[in-house]
Amino acid sequence: MTRLTSIIRRELDALWRSPWQLALVSYIPLLCILCLWWLFSAGLPRQLPVAVVDQDNSQLSRMLTRNLVANPVITPQSFTNLPSAVTAMKQADVYAIIVLPYDLKRDLVTGRSPTIDIRYNSQFLLVGKLLSSQIQLTLGAGLLEVAGVKQLLQGVPKSQVAVNLSPVTSQTTALFNRNNNYVGFLVPPVLVALWQLLAMLTFANGLSRELTPEGLLIPGEGVWLRVIAKVAVYTPLLLLQGGFILTFLYQYLALPAAGSLALLVLAQVVMLLAVWLLVLLVFFIMRDSARMVSFGTALFAPAFAFMGITFPVHEMPMLAQWWRLIMPSSHYIDSHVSVISYGSGWETVAGQLTSYWGFLLIIPLLILLARRFELASTSNEERS
Repeated sequence: MTRLTSIIRRELDALWRSPWQLALVSYIPLLCILCLWWLFSAGLPRQLPVAVVDQDNSQLSRMLTRNLVANPVITPQSFTNLPSAVTAMKQADVYAIIVLPYDLKRDLVTGRSPTIDIRYNSQFLLVGKLLSSQIQLTLGAGLLEVAGVKQLLQGVPKSQVAVNLSPVTSQTTALFNRNNNYVGFLVPPVLVALWQLLAMLTFANGLSRELTPEGLLIPGEGVWLRVIAKVAVYTPLLLLQGGFILTFLYQYLALPAAGSLALLVLAQVVMLLAVWLLVLLVFFIMRDSARMVSFGTALFAPAFAFMGITFPVHEMPMLAQWWRLIMPSSHYIDSHVSVISYGSGWETVAGQLTSYWGFLLIIPLLILLARRFELASTSNEERS
């Protein structure tokens, strides 16, 4: 116990003397969290540019364009022809295209069904989905108004017009994120992905200090005492970062949280332990600081995309689903969503934490690799 305490003190001293490592556990996470929140602080996208190609140039097409202008999400931009609008969308100058066809008004008046061409850039998943729904709602409302006037002119009683146009009415009520606020929807998983990446960098840097230039263990205590000391030092520090994320989002910003944040702290502990296991596996295999950080970054950088927040998990290719299972953040986000949105309790979260069982298979491999690592280091020390 005395030896472990001594190693922990030495680790704390090394942390204090390393400006980069100290920055990783102090102000860098705070700056990143605040910057990411600021990027999404508007809550909802506004005034997104949309190309409008008005080929009809009628009173009706101009009325539909004015309806688009009135929508706060859309900023219509007039284009004379479709090719120029397509070019603008490819260059990301606009996010969608609306083509009001020739004889739009005449076709409506004569009872035909004109086709309004709506295109959007699906590479921007959330923006494309938002524009698609808003454009259809806006144009649909304008066309319903025209259809209502036509029926009135045909002598249909006013009370019957609404029934004829919409015989079945529906109401959509969002159970979660009722205001469609992107802060509550996107920021938590983005911050979790960032936090996981910072945890990997912090632990990898700490382990790298135990290596000689040849990739062997620096003479001294056994490798496992050093690993335990680093876990004891960095786990509380990283939990402070995770706790700050939860406090900032659900206490300071007062985002809705249906369940107990204490359950999420427990889930964060398990997530960090899984991250430590993965980093240790890479450390024992590569035993090189630069390669460890490069591999860890490549592994964890796409964590947000694999969380299933913006794209359903079951629609991902099988390889992507397997990659998702390797990332601890993908397991954590399931508990986060269930607690925040559904108010799940201890039983549900405990069941979700069992999904980490695959990481336990790493432990026997770590024991084998650590033994070989220590033997190689000892042999080199004896030869010296």
